[in-house]
Amino acid sequence: MASETSIGEGKCLGWAARDPAGFLSPYKFDRRNIGSDDISVRITHCGVCYGDVLWARNAHGNAKYPMVPGHEIAGIVQEVGANVKRFKVGDHVGVGTYVNSCQKCDSCNIFLEVQCLKGANRTYNSIDVDGTVTQGGFSRFIVVHQRYTFKIPDNYPLELAAPLLCAGITVYSPMKRHNMNQPGKSLGLIGLGGLGLMAVKFGKAFGLKVTVFSTSMSKKEEALGLFGADEFVLSSDEQQMKALAKSLDFIIDTATGDHPFDPYLNLLKVAGVYVLVGAPNEIKFSPISLLLGMRTMAGSGTGGTKDTQEDENL
Repeated sequence: MASETSIGEGKCLGWAARDPAGFLSPYKFDRRNIGSDDISVRITHCGVCYGDVLWARNAHGNAKYPMVPGHEIAGIVQEVGANVKRFKVGDHVGVGTYVNSCQKCDSCNIFLEVQCLKGANRTYNSIDVDGTVTQGGFSRFIVVHQRYTFKIPDNYPLELAAPLLCAGITVYSPMKRHNMNQPGKSLGLIGLGGLGLMAVKFGKAFGLKVTVFSTSMSKKEEALGLFGADEFVLSSDEQQMKALAKSLDFIIDTATGDHPFDPYLNLLKVAGVYVLVGAPNEIKFSPISLLLGMRTMAGSGTGGTKDTQEDENL
């Protein structure tokens, strides 16, 4: 049982899963020594991502226990290496879903380090540069290479900045890539969880008309009143769906549960773009839904360092 496991020894206190049950308990461990290009960050806030639950429960089959989850990290710089010029002690910074990469491949050279051809080093459950296992943000501090650390504006609350480092960049990156920043265009959003909230916020910031689709009427007040969407559509209502046929420029799909795709694809205008950022078990749609409307179906995970810093600045 996790509660009967030794807390361990080390200078950093975290909360770790010890087995696939995924329960977190106190765990002391050591961070690697600060290198010349590293910074040490005192963690003040860390968001909770559904990915943290999946990793802690060994959903991917490669869990390394004990595991300290957390990859939406915000905090304050407490120490810097000799070569660090971008940050100083006291700066507000963030750390996202990965903490290193090869820095030399085609992806890294265009600041898409998350797509590193040799594999990006994840913030936790990965192997660090010193051979130890990386541990995440449910802890007191973290040591990270400066390239994978992001400046947070001093006047922006750290607790609000943390979710931008996973949920935020996951929707911001494809929105930028597919030109979803054109004022007056229309965006459809499927699902209204953490990713959906961020998509609504970015959509409105870009001047888009945002329509939220949900299977639950209970989301309507939240979508329109709290998050500021322009329209709400109950996706199970065929009449509401038909009324929006060929009306949307873009769709972002954040849903993780299995759902039909053709009804949504048919809402796109000619040459419309559908981006999947959720992870259902399977994707099924008719090729005609793409061919007749010259539509694009794309996927996206999190983003590179350049986009992540833009995400924080916005």
